[in-house]
Amino acid sequence: MTLNCSISRSDFMEGLNSLQNITNKRVTLAILSNILIETTSDSLILTATDLEIGLRVKVPAEINDQGTLTLPSKKIFEIVRESGSDTISIQETENSWVIISAGLSTYNLAGMASDDFPEFPTFNKENFVSFEAGIFSDIIDKVIFSVANEEENAYSLTNVLFETEKRGEQSYLRMISSDGHRLSIMEKDVATDIDLLNVQPGTLIPKKGIQELKKFCDTRDSIEISFEEKQMIVRDNEATMVILLKKGEFPQYGAIIQAVQLENKIQIERIPFLDSLKRINLFTEDIFHTIQFEIENGKMILSSQNVDLGNAKDIQDVKYDGEPLLLGFNCRYFIDALQIMECDIVDAYINSNKSPCLMRSDIDEGFLSIIMPMQL
Repeated sequence: MTLNCSISRSDFMEGLNSLQNITNKRVTLAILSNILIETTSDSLILTATDLEIGLRVKVPAEINDQGTLTLPSKKIFEIVRESGSDTISIQETENSWVIISAGLSTYNLAGMASDDFPEFPTFNKENFVSFEAGIFSDIIDKVIFSVANEEENAYSLTNVLFETEKRGEQSYLRMISSDGHRLSIMEKDVATDIDLLNVQPGTLIPKKGIQELKKFCDTRDSIEISFEEKQMIVRDNEATMVILLKKGEFPQYGAIIQAVQLENKIQIERIPFLDSLKRINLFTEDIFHTIQFEIENGKMILSSQNVDLGNAKDIQDVKYDGEPLLLGFNCRYFIDALQIMECDIVDAYINSNKSPCLMRSDIDEGFLSIIMPMQL
């Protein structure tokens, strides 16, 4: 049978948009740039995969003839996006070609047979646990910025460590990220019983999987999640996403936290501090963004220097009565952390001139940022 259907442009657009980040990348198999289109009695099932992340989305449609084929993800998305019609019609012809009608516009688009499209991963349909989607969105926001880039040598740091914990009757979800120069931790307590979640020690979710999980959660009120030995499954009534988990040794972050003594505390207003850092960053070197912190007598003097452009200095009031400190840090790391915090006052802990800085606040409950120093 050959596929023949009509679909709302807005519904089609929403479904295709959710698949673009998965299909629009360099791939070794040409068919991975396509989306698989299948039919049920009253909907289209759109599937994309890069062999690490698979996403299947159900979109309501009027089905005239059932069928299955694959179409170039980027091109069908562009056609639907630029269409001025409220309804899109797709009719399969010979050799996986389709005629796409949108108002007065007609397109002939070459597809590929579905035989070579990878099978969607199978999973146990039991043991799913329901969560508010916003919980995962919030946790991811607080750690995604400090995940290492793909070119980093430390493979495990290109992933986010995911953990669960029960303390008494309370359940917690936790994510940890690090690029080797900074560490971010975010945990939230949840009302859901996590006993069925089956999260194994050392569970690593790849950066792209975290990005797609965030995108999935941002458009939903609730989700269901399950963990298996090699994959994480996220779903609701209209979509299912499967993320291949990674294996590797993540740094022992607990030892890093314990190395910072919570005695030498500096309190500073977050927004003025953030604004000051942005100004000082104008004169840092492009690669390292090194700035100097000089802290003494209730003042923090921030300074930066660029051999080609000049230098800058900014002074902030702080609450601090310890020994004078002279520190060097990457300015961007502080900016990234402060931008996702919500407090008015930041508590920063620094043991000495050569120790890392730990930042937290009572308002940003569950969040912790540690930034390693740089040599001046």
